[in-house]
Formats: sequence, C-alpha cells, structure tokens
Amino acid sequence: MKKYFSVFIIVALLVFQSCQPKKNIVYLSNNNFEQEVSQARYEGLHIQEGDRLQILVSAFEEIAVRPFNLSTMAATGAAGTGSASGGSSGATEYTVTTDGTIVFPVLGSVYCKGMTKQQLKQDLESRLKRYLTDPMVTVTLSNFNFSVLGEVKGPGQKTSPTEKLNLFQAIALAGDLTYDANKTNVKLIRYSEEEARDKVISLDLSEVSIVNSPYYYLQQNDILYVEPDRNKQMSVNTNSNVDNWIKYGGIGLGLFTLILSLTRK
Repeated sequence: MKKYFSVFIIVALLVFQSCQPKKNIVYLSNNNFEQEVSQARYEGLHIQEGDRLQILVSAFEEIAVRPFNLSTMAATGAAGTGSASGGSSGATEYTVTTDGTIVFPVLGSVYCKGMTKQQLKQDLESRLKRYLTDPMVTVTLSNFNFSVLGEVKGPGQKTSPTEKLNLFQAIALAGDLTYDANKTNVKLIRYSEEEARDKVISLDLSEVSIVNSPYYYLQQNDILYVEPDRNKQMSVNTNSNVDNWIKYGGIGLGLFTLILSLTRK
C-alpha cells in the first residue's frame, strides 16, 4: 500500500509542476520601482557612415532653390559632385561617406556623422541663409535597417517603416518571440562611435522599467539577440546526450555482435 501511495505522490507532484505557469513569458510583468513610469525620451537617430539621406531644400523663391537640389540643379547649370543620386521628384538621396560627410551642391563637403536629422537640418539651413531667404530643409533617412536573431519567429535583417522604433515594435516586425525565448536577457548590440567598438547591452523585457531605458528606442544597424530560456538550453543538451548514447550504444552493440559471432565460429 505504501508503495502505491509513494507512486501516487510522485505522479501528483509531476502533474502539479507541469501545470505551473512558465516563467519569463510575459512582457512588462514586473514592476519593481515605486515612481511613476515615464516613457523614454526619444532623441532621434544619429547619422552613421553609409546612411542614405533624402534632402530637399525649399524657399519662397523657387528658381533660387534649384541649384541646391540635385534633381533641379542641372537646369541652372550648377555643378555638383559627390555620392548622391537624384530623381525627378525634387528629393535627393545622399550617401554618407567613410569620412562622415556628404557633398552638397554649392555648399561642398558637409560633415554630418553623429548628428541627428534635426541637427543636420539646422546646420544646412544656417549655411543656406547666405544664398536664400528663409530656407527650409527636410532630411529623411532612407535605410533604417536592424537585425533580430535567436528565439523569434522571423529572424533576419529588417527595415523599419518608421524612424521612431522601440524594442517591442522591432520584435513585432520579427514576428514576436517564440515560446522558448528568455525575455529577461535580450542582448542589444550597438556600435559606439566614442569607443569605436560594438557594445552589448542586456535588457529585461519583463520589467516595466524597460520603457525608461536609454536603449528603449533602436538606432539604425542595431542587432537584437534573443537567447533561449534555461528549459530550452537543457532540452537541447539532453537531446544531444540521448543522441550520443544512441549513436555510441549502436556502435558498441554492433561491435559486440561482431565479436560474438566471430568467437562462435
């Protein structure tokens, strides 16, 4: 009777354990701070080497503006050089060179690496006041790319349709996390211009305070890596060990059978 009772207790414990909720599966589940949560301040993207910028200059005098837009400067006979491509729409795409500059019509080389779009807009407008009355500059980033790897349903490089992109929007573009994802230790890899190297930041998506993090909003070329949780890692190791036992056990059984058959002859 005691034997059956012990078996019953073990089975009951296993069933109870299997019915427990899986940890680290809920976003923003932990609120470990007293102050009211305020959303992280969005400071804008910082221009990087290789970025493609669409820049459009406008002013009250339409003819005077033409030399400053690559798509219309040919009509004025103005000369322009540099890494840029224009179309008939008026917006022109510039590629930031390895030395952090773009070559702008009339103005020449303009350093913009590390600036926000707003800072570049203000810098160009300040320079253009020498030639135009009340110039207005529009700057748009054409290639906001980032990568998501690991335990997500759609890993790979993604392109954001918006420049203001937070962590959860980035994960949504990757199809959300899988059931085996560890939400408490998501790695963000971001290149630091100051340190001239990639930095790795650990983020806990189960904490409500993540919205206060300076890394809540992504920059172009960021990499998110979502590691598997402990259960997934243990199951992989267990399956690997079982596979090894089966493989080596099969080899051993084959050798034993061969030796046995040879000794009987």
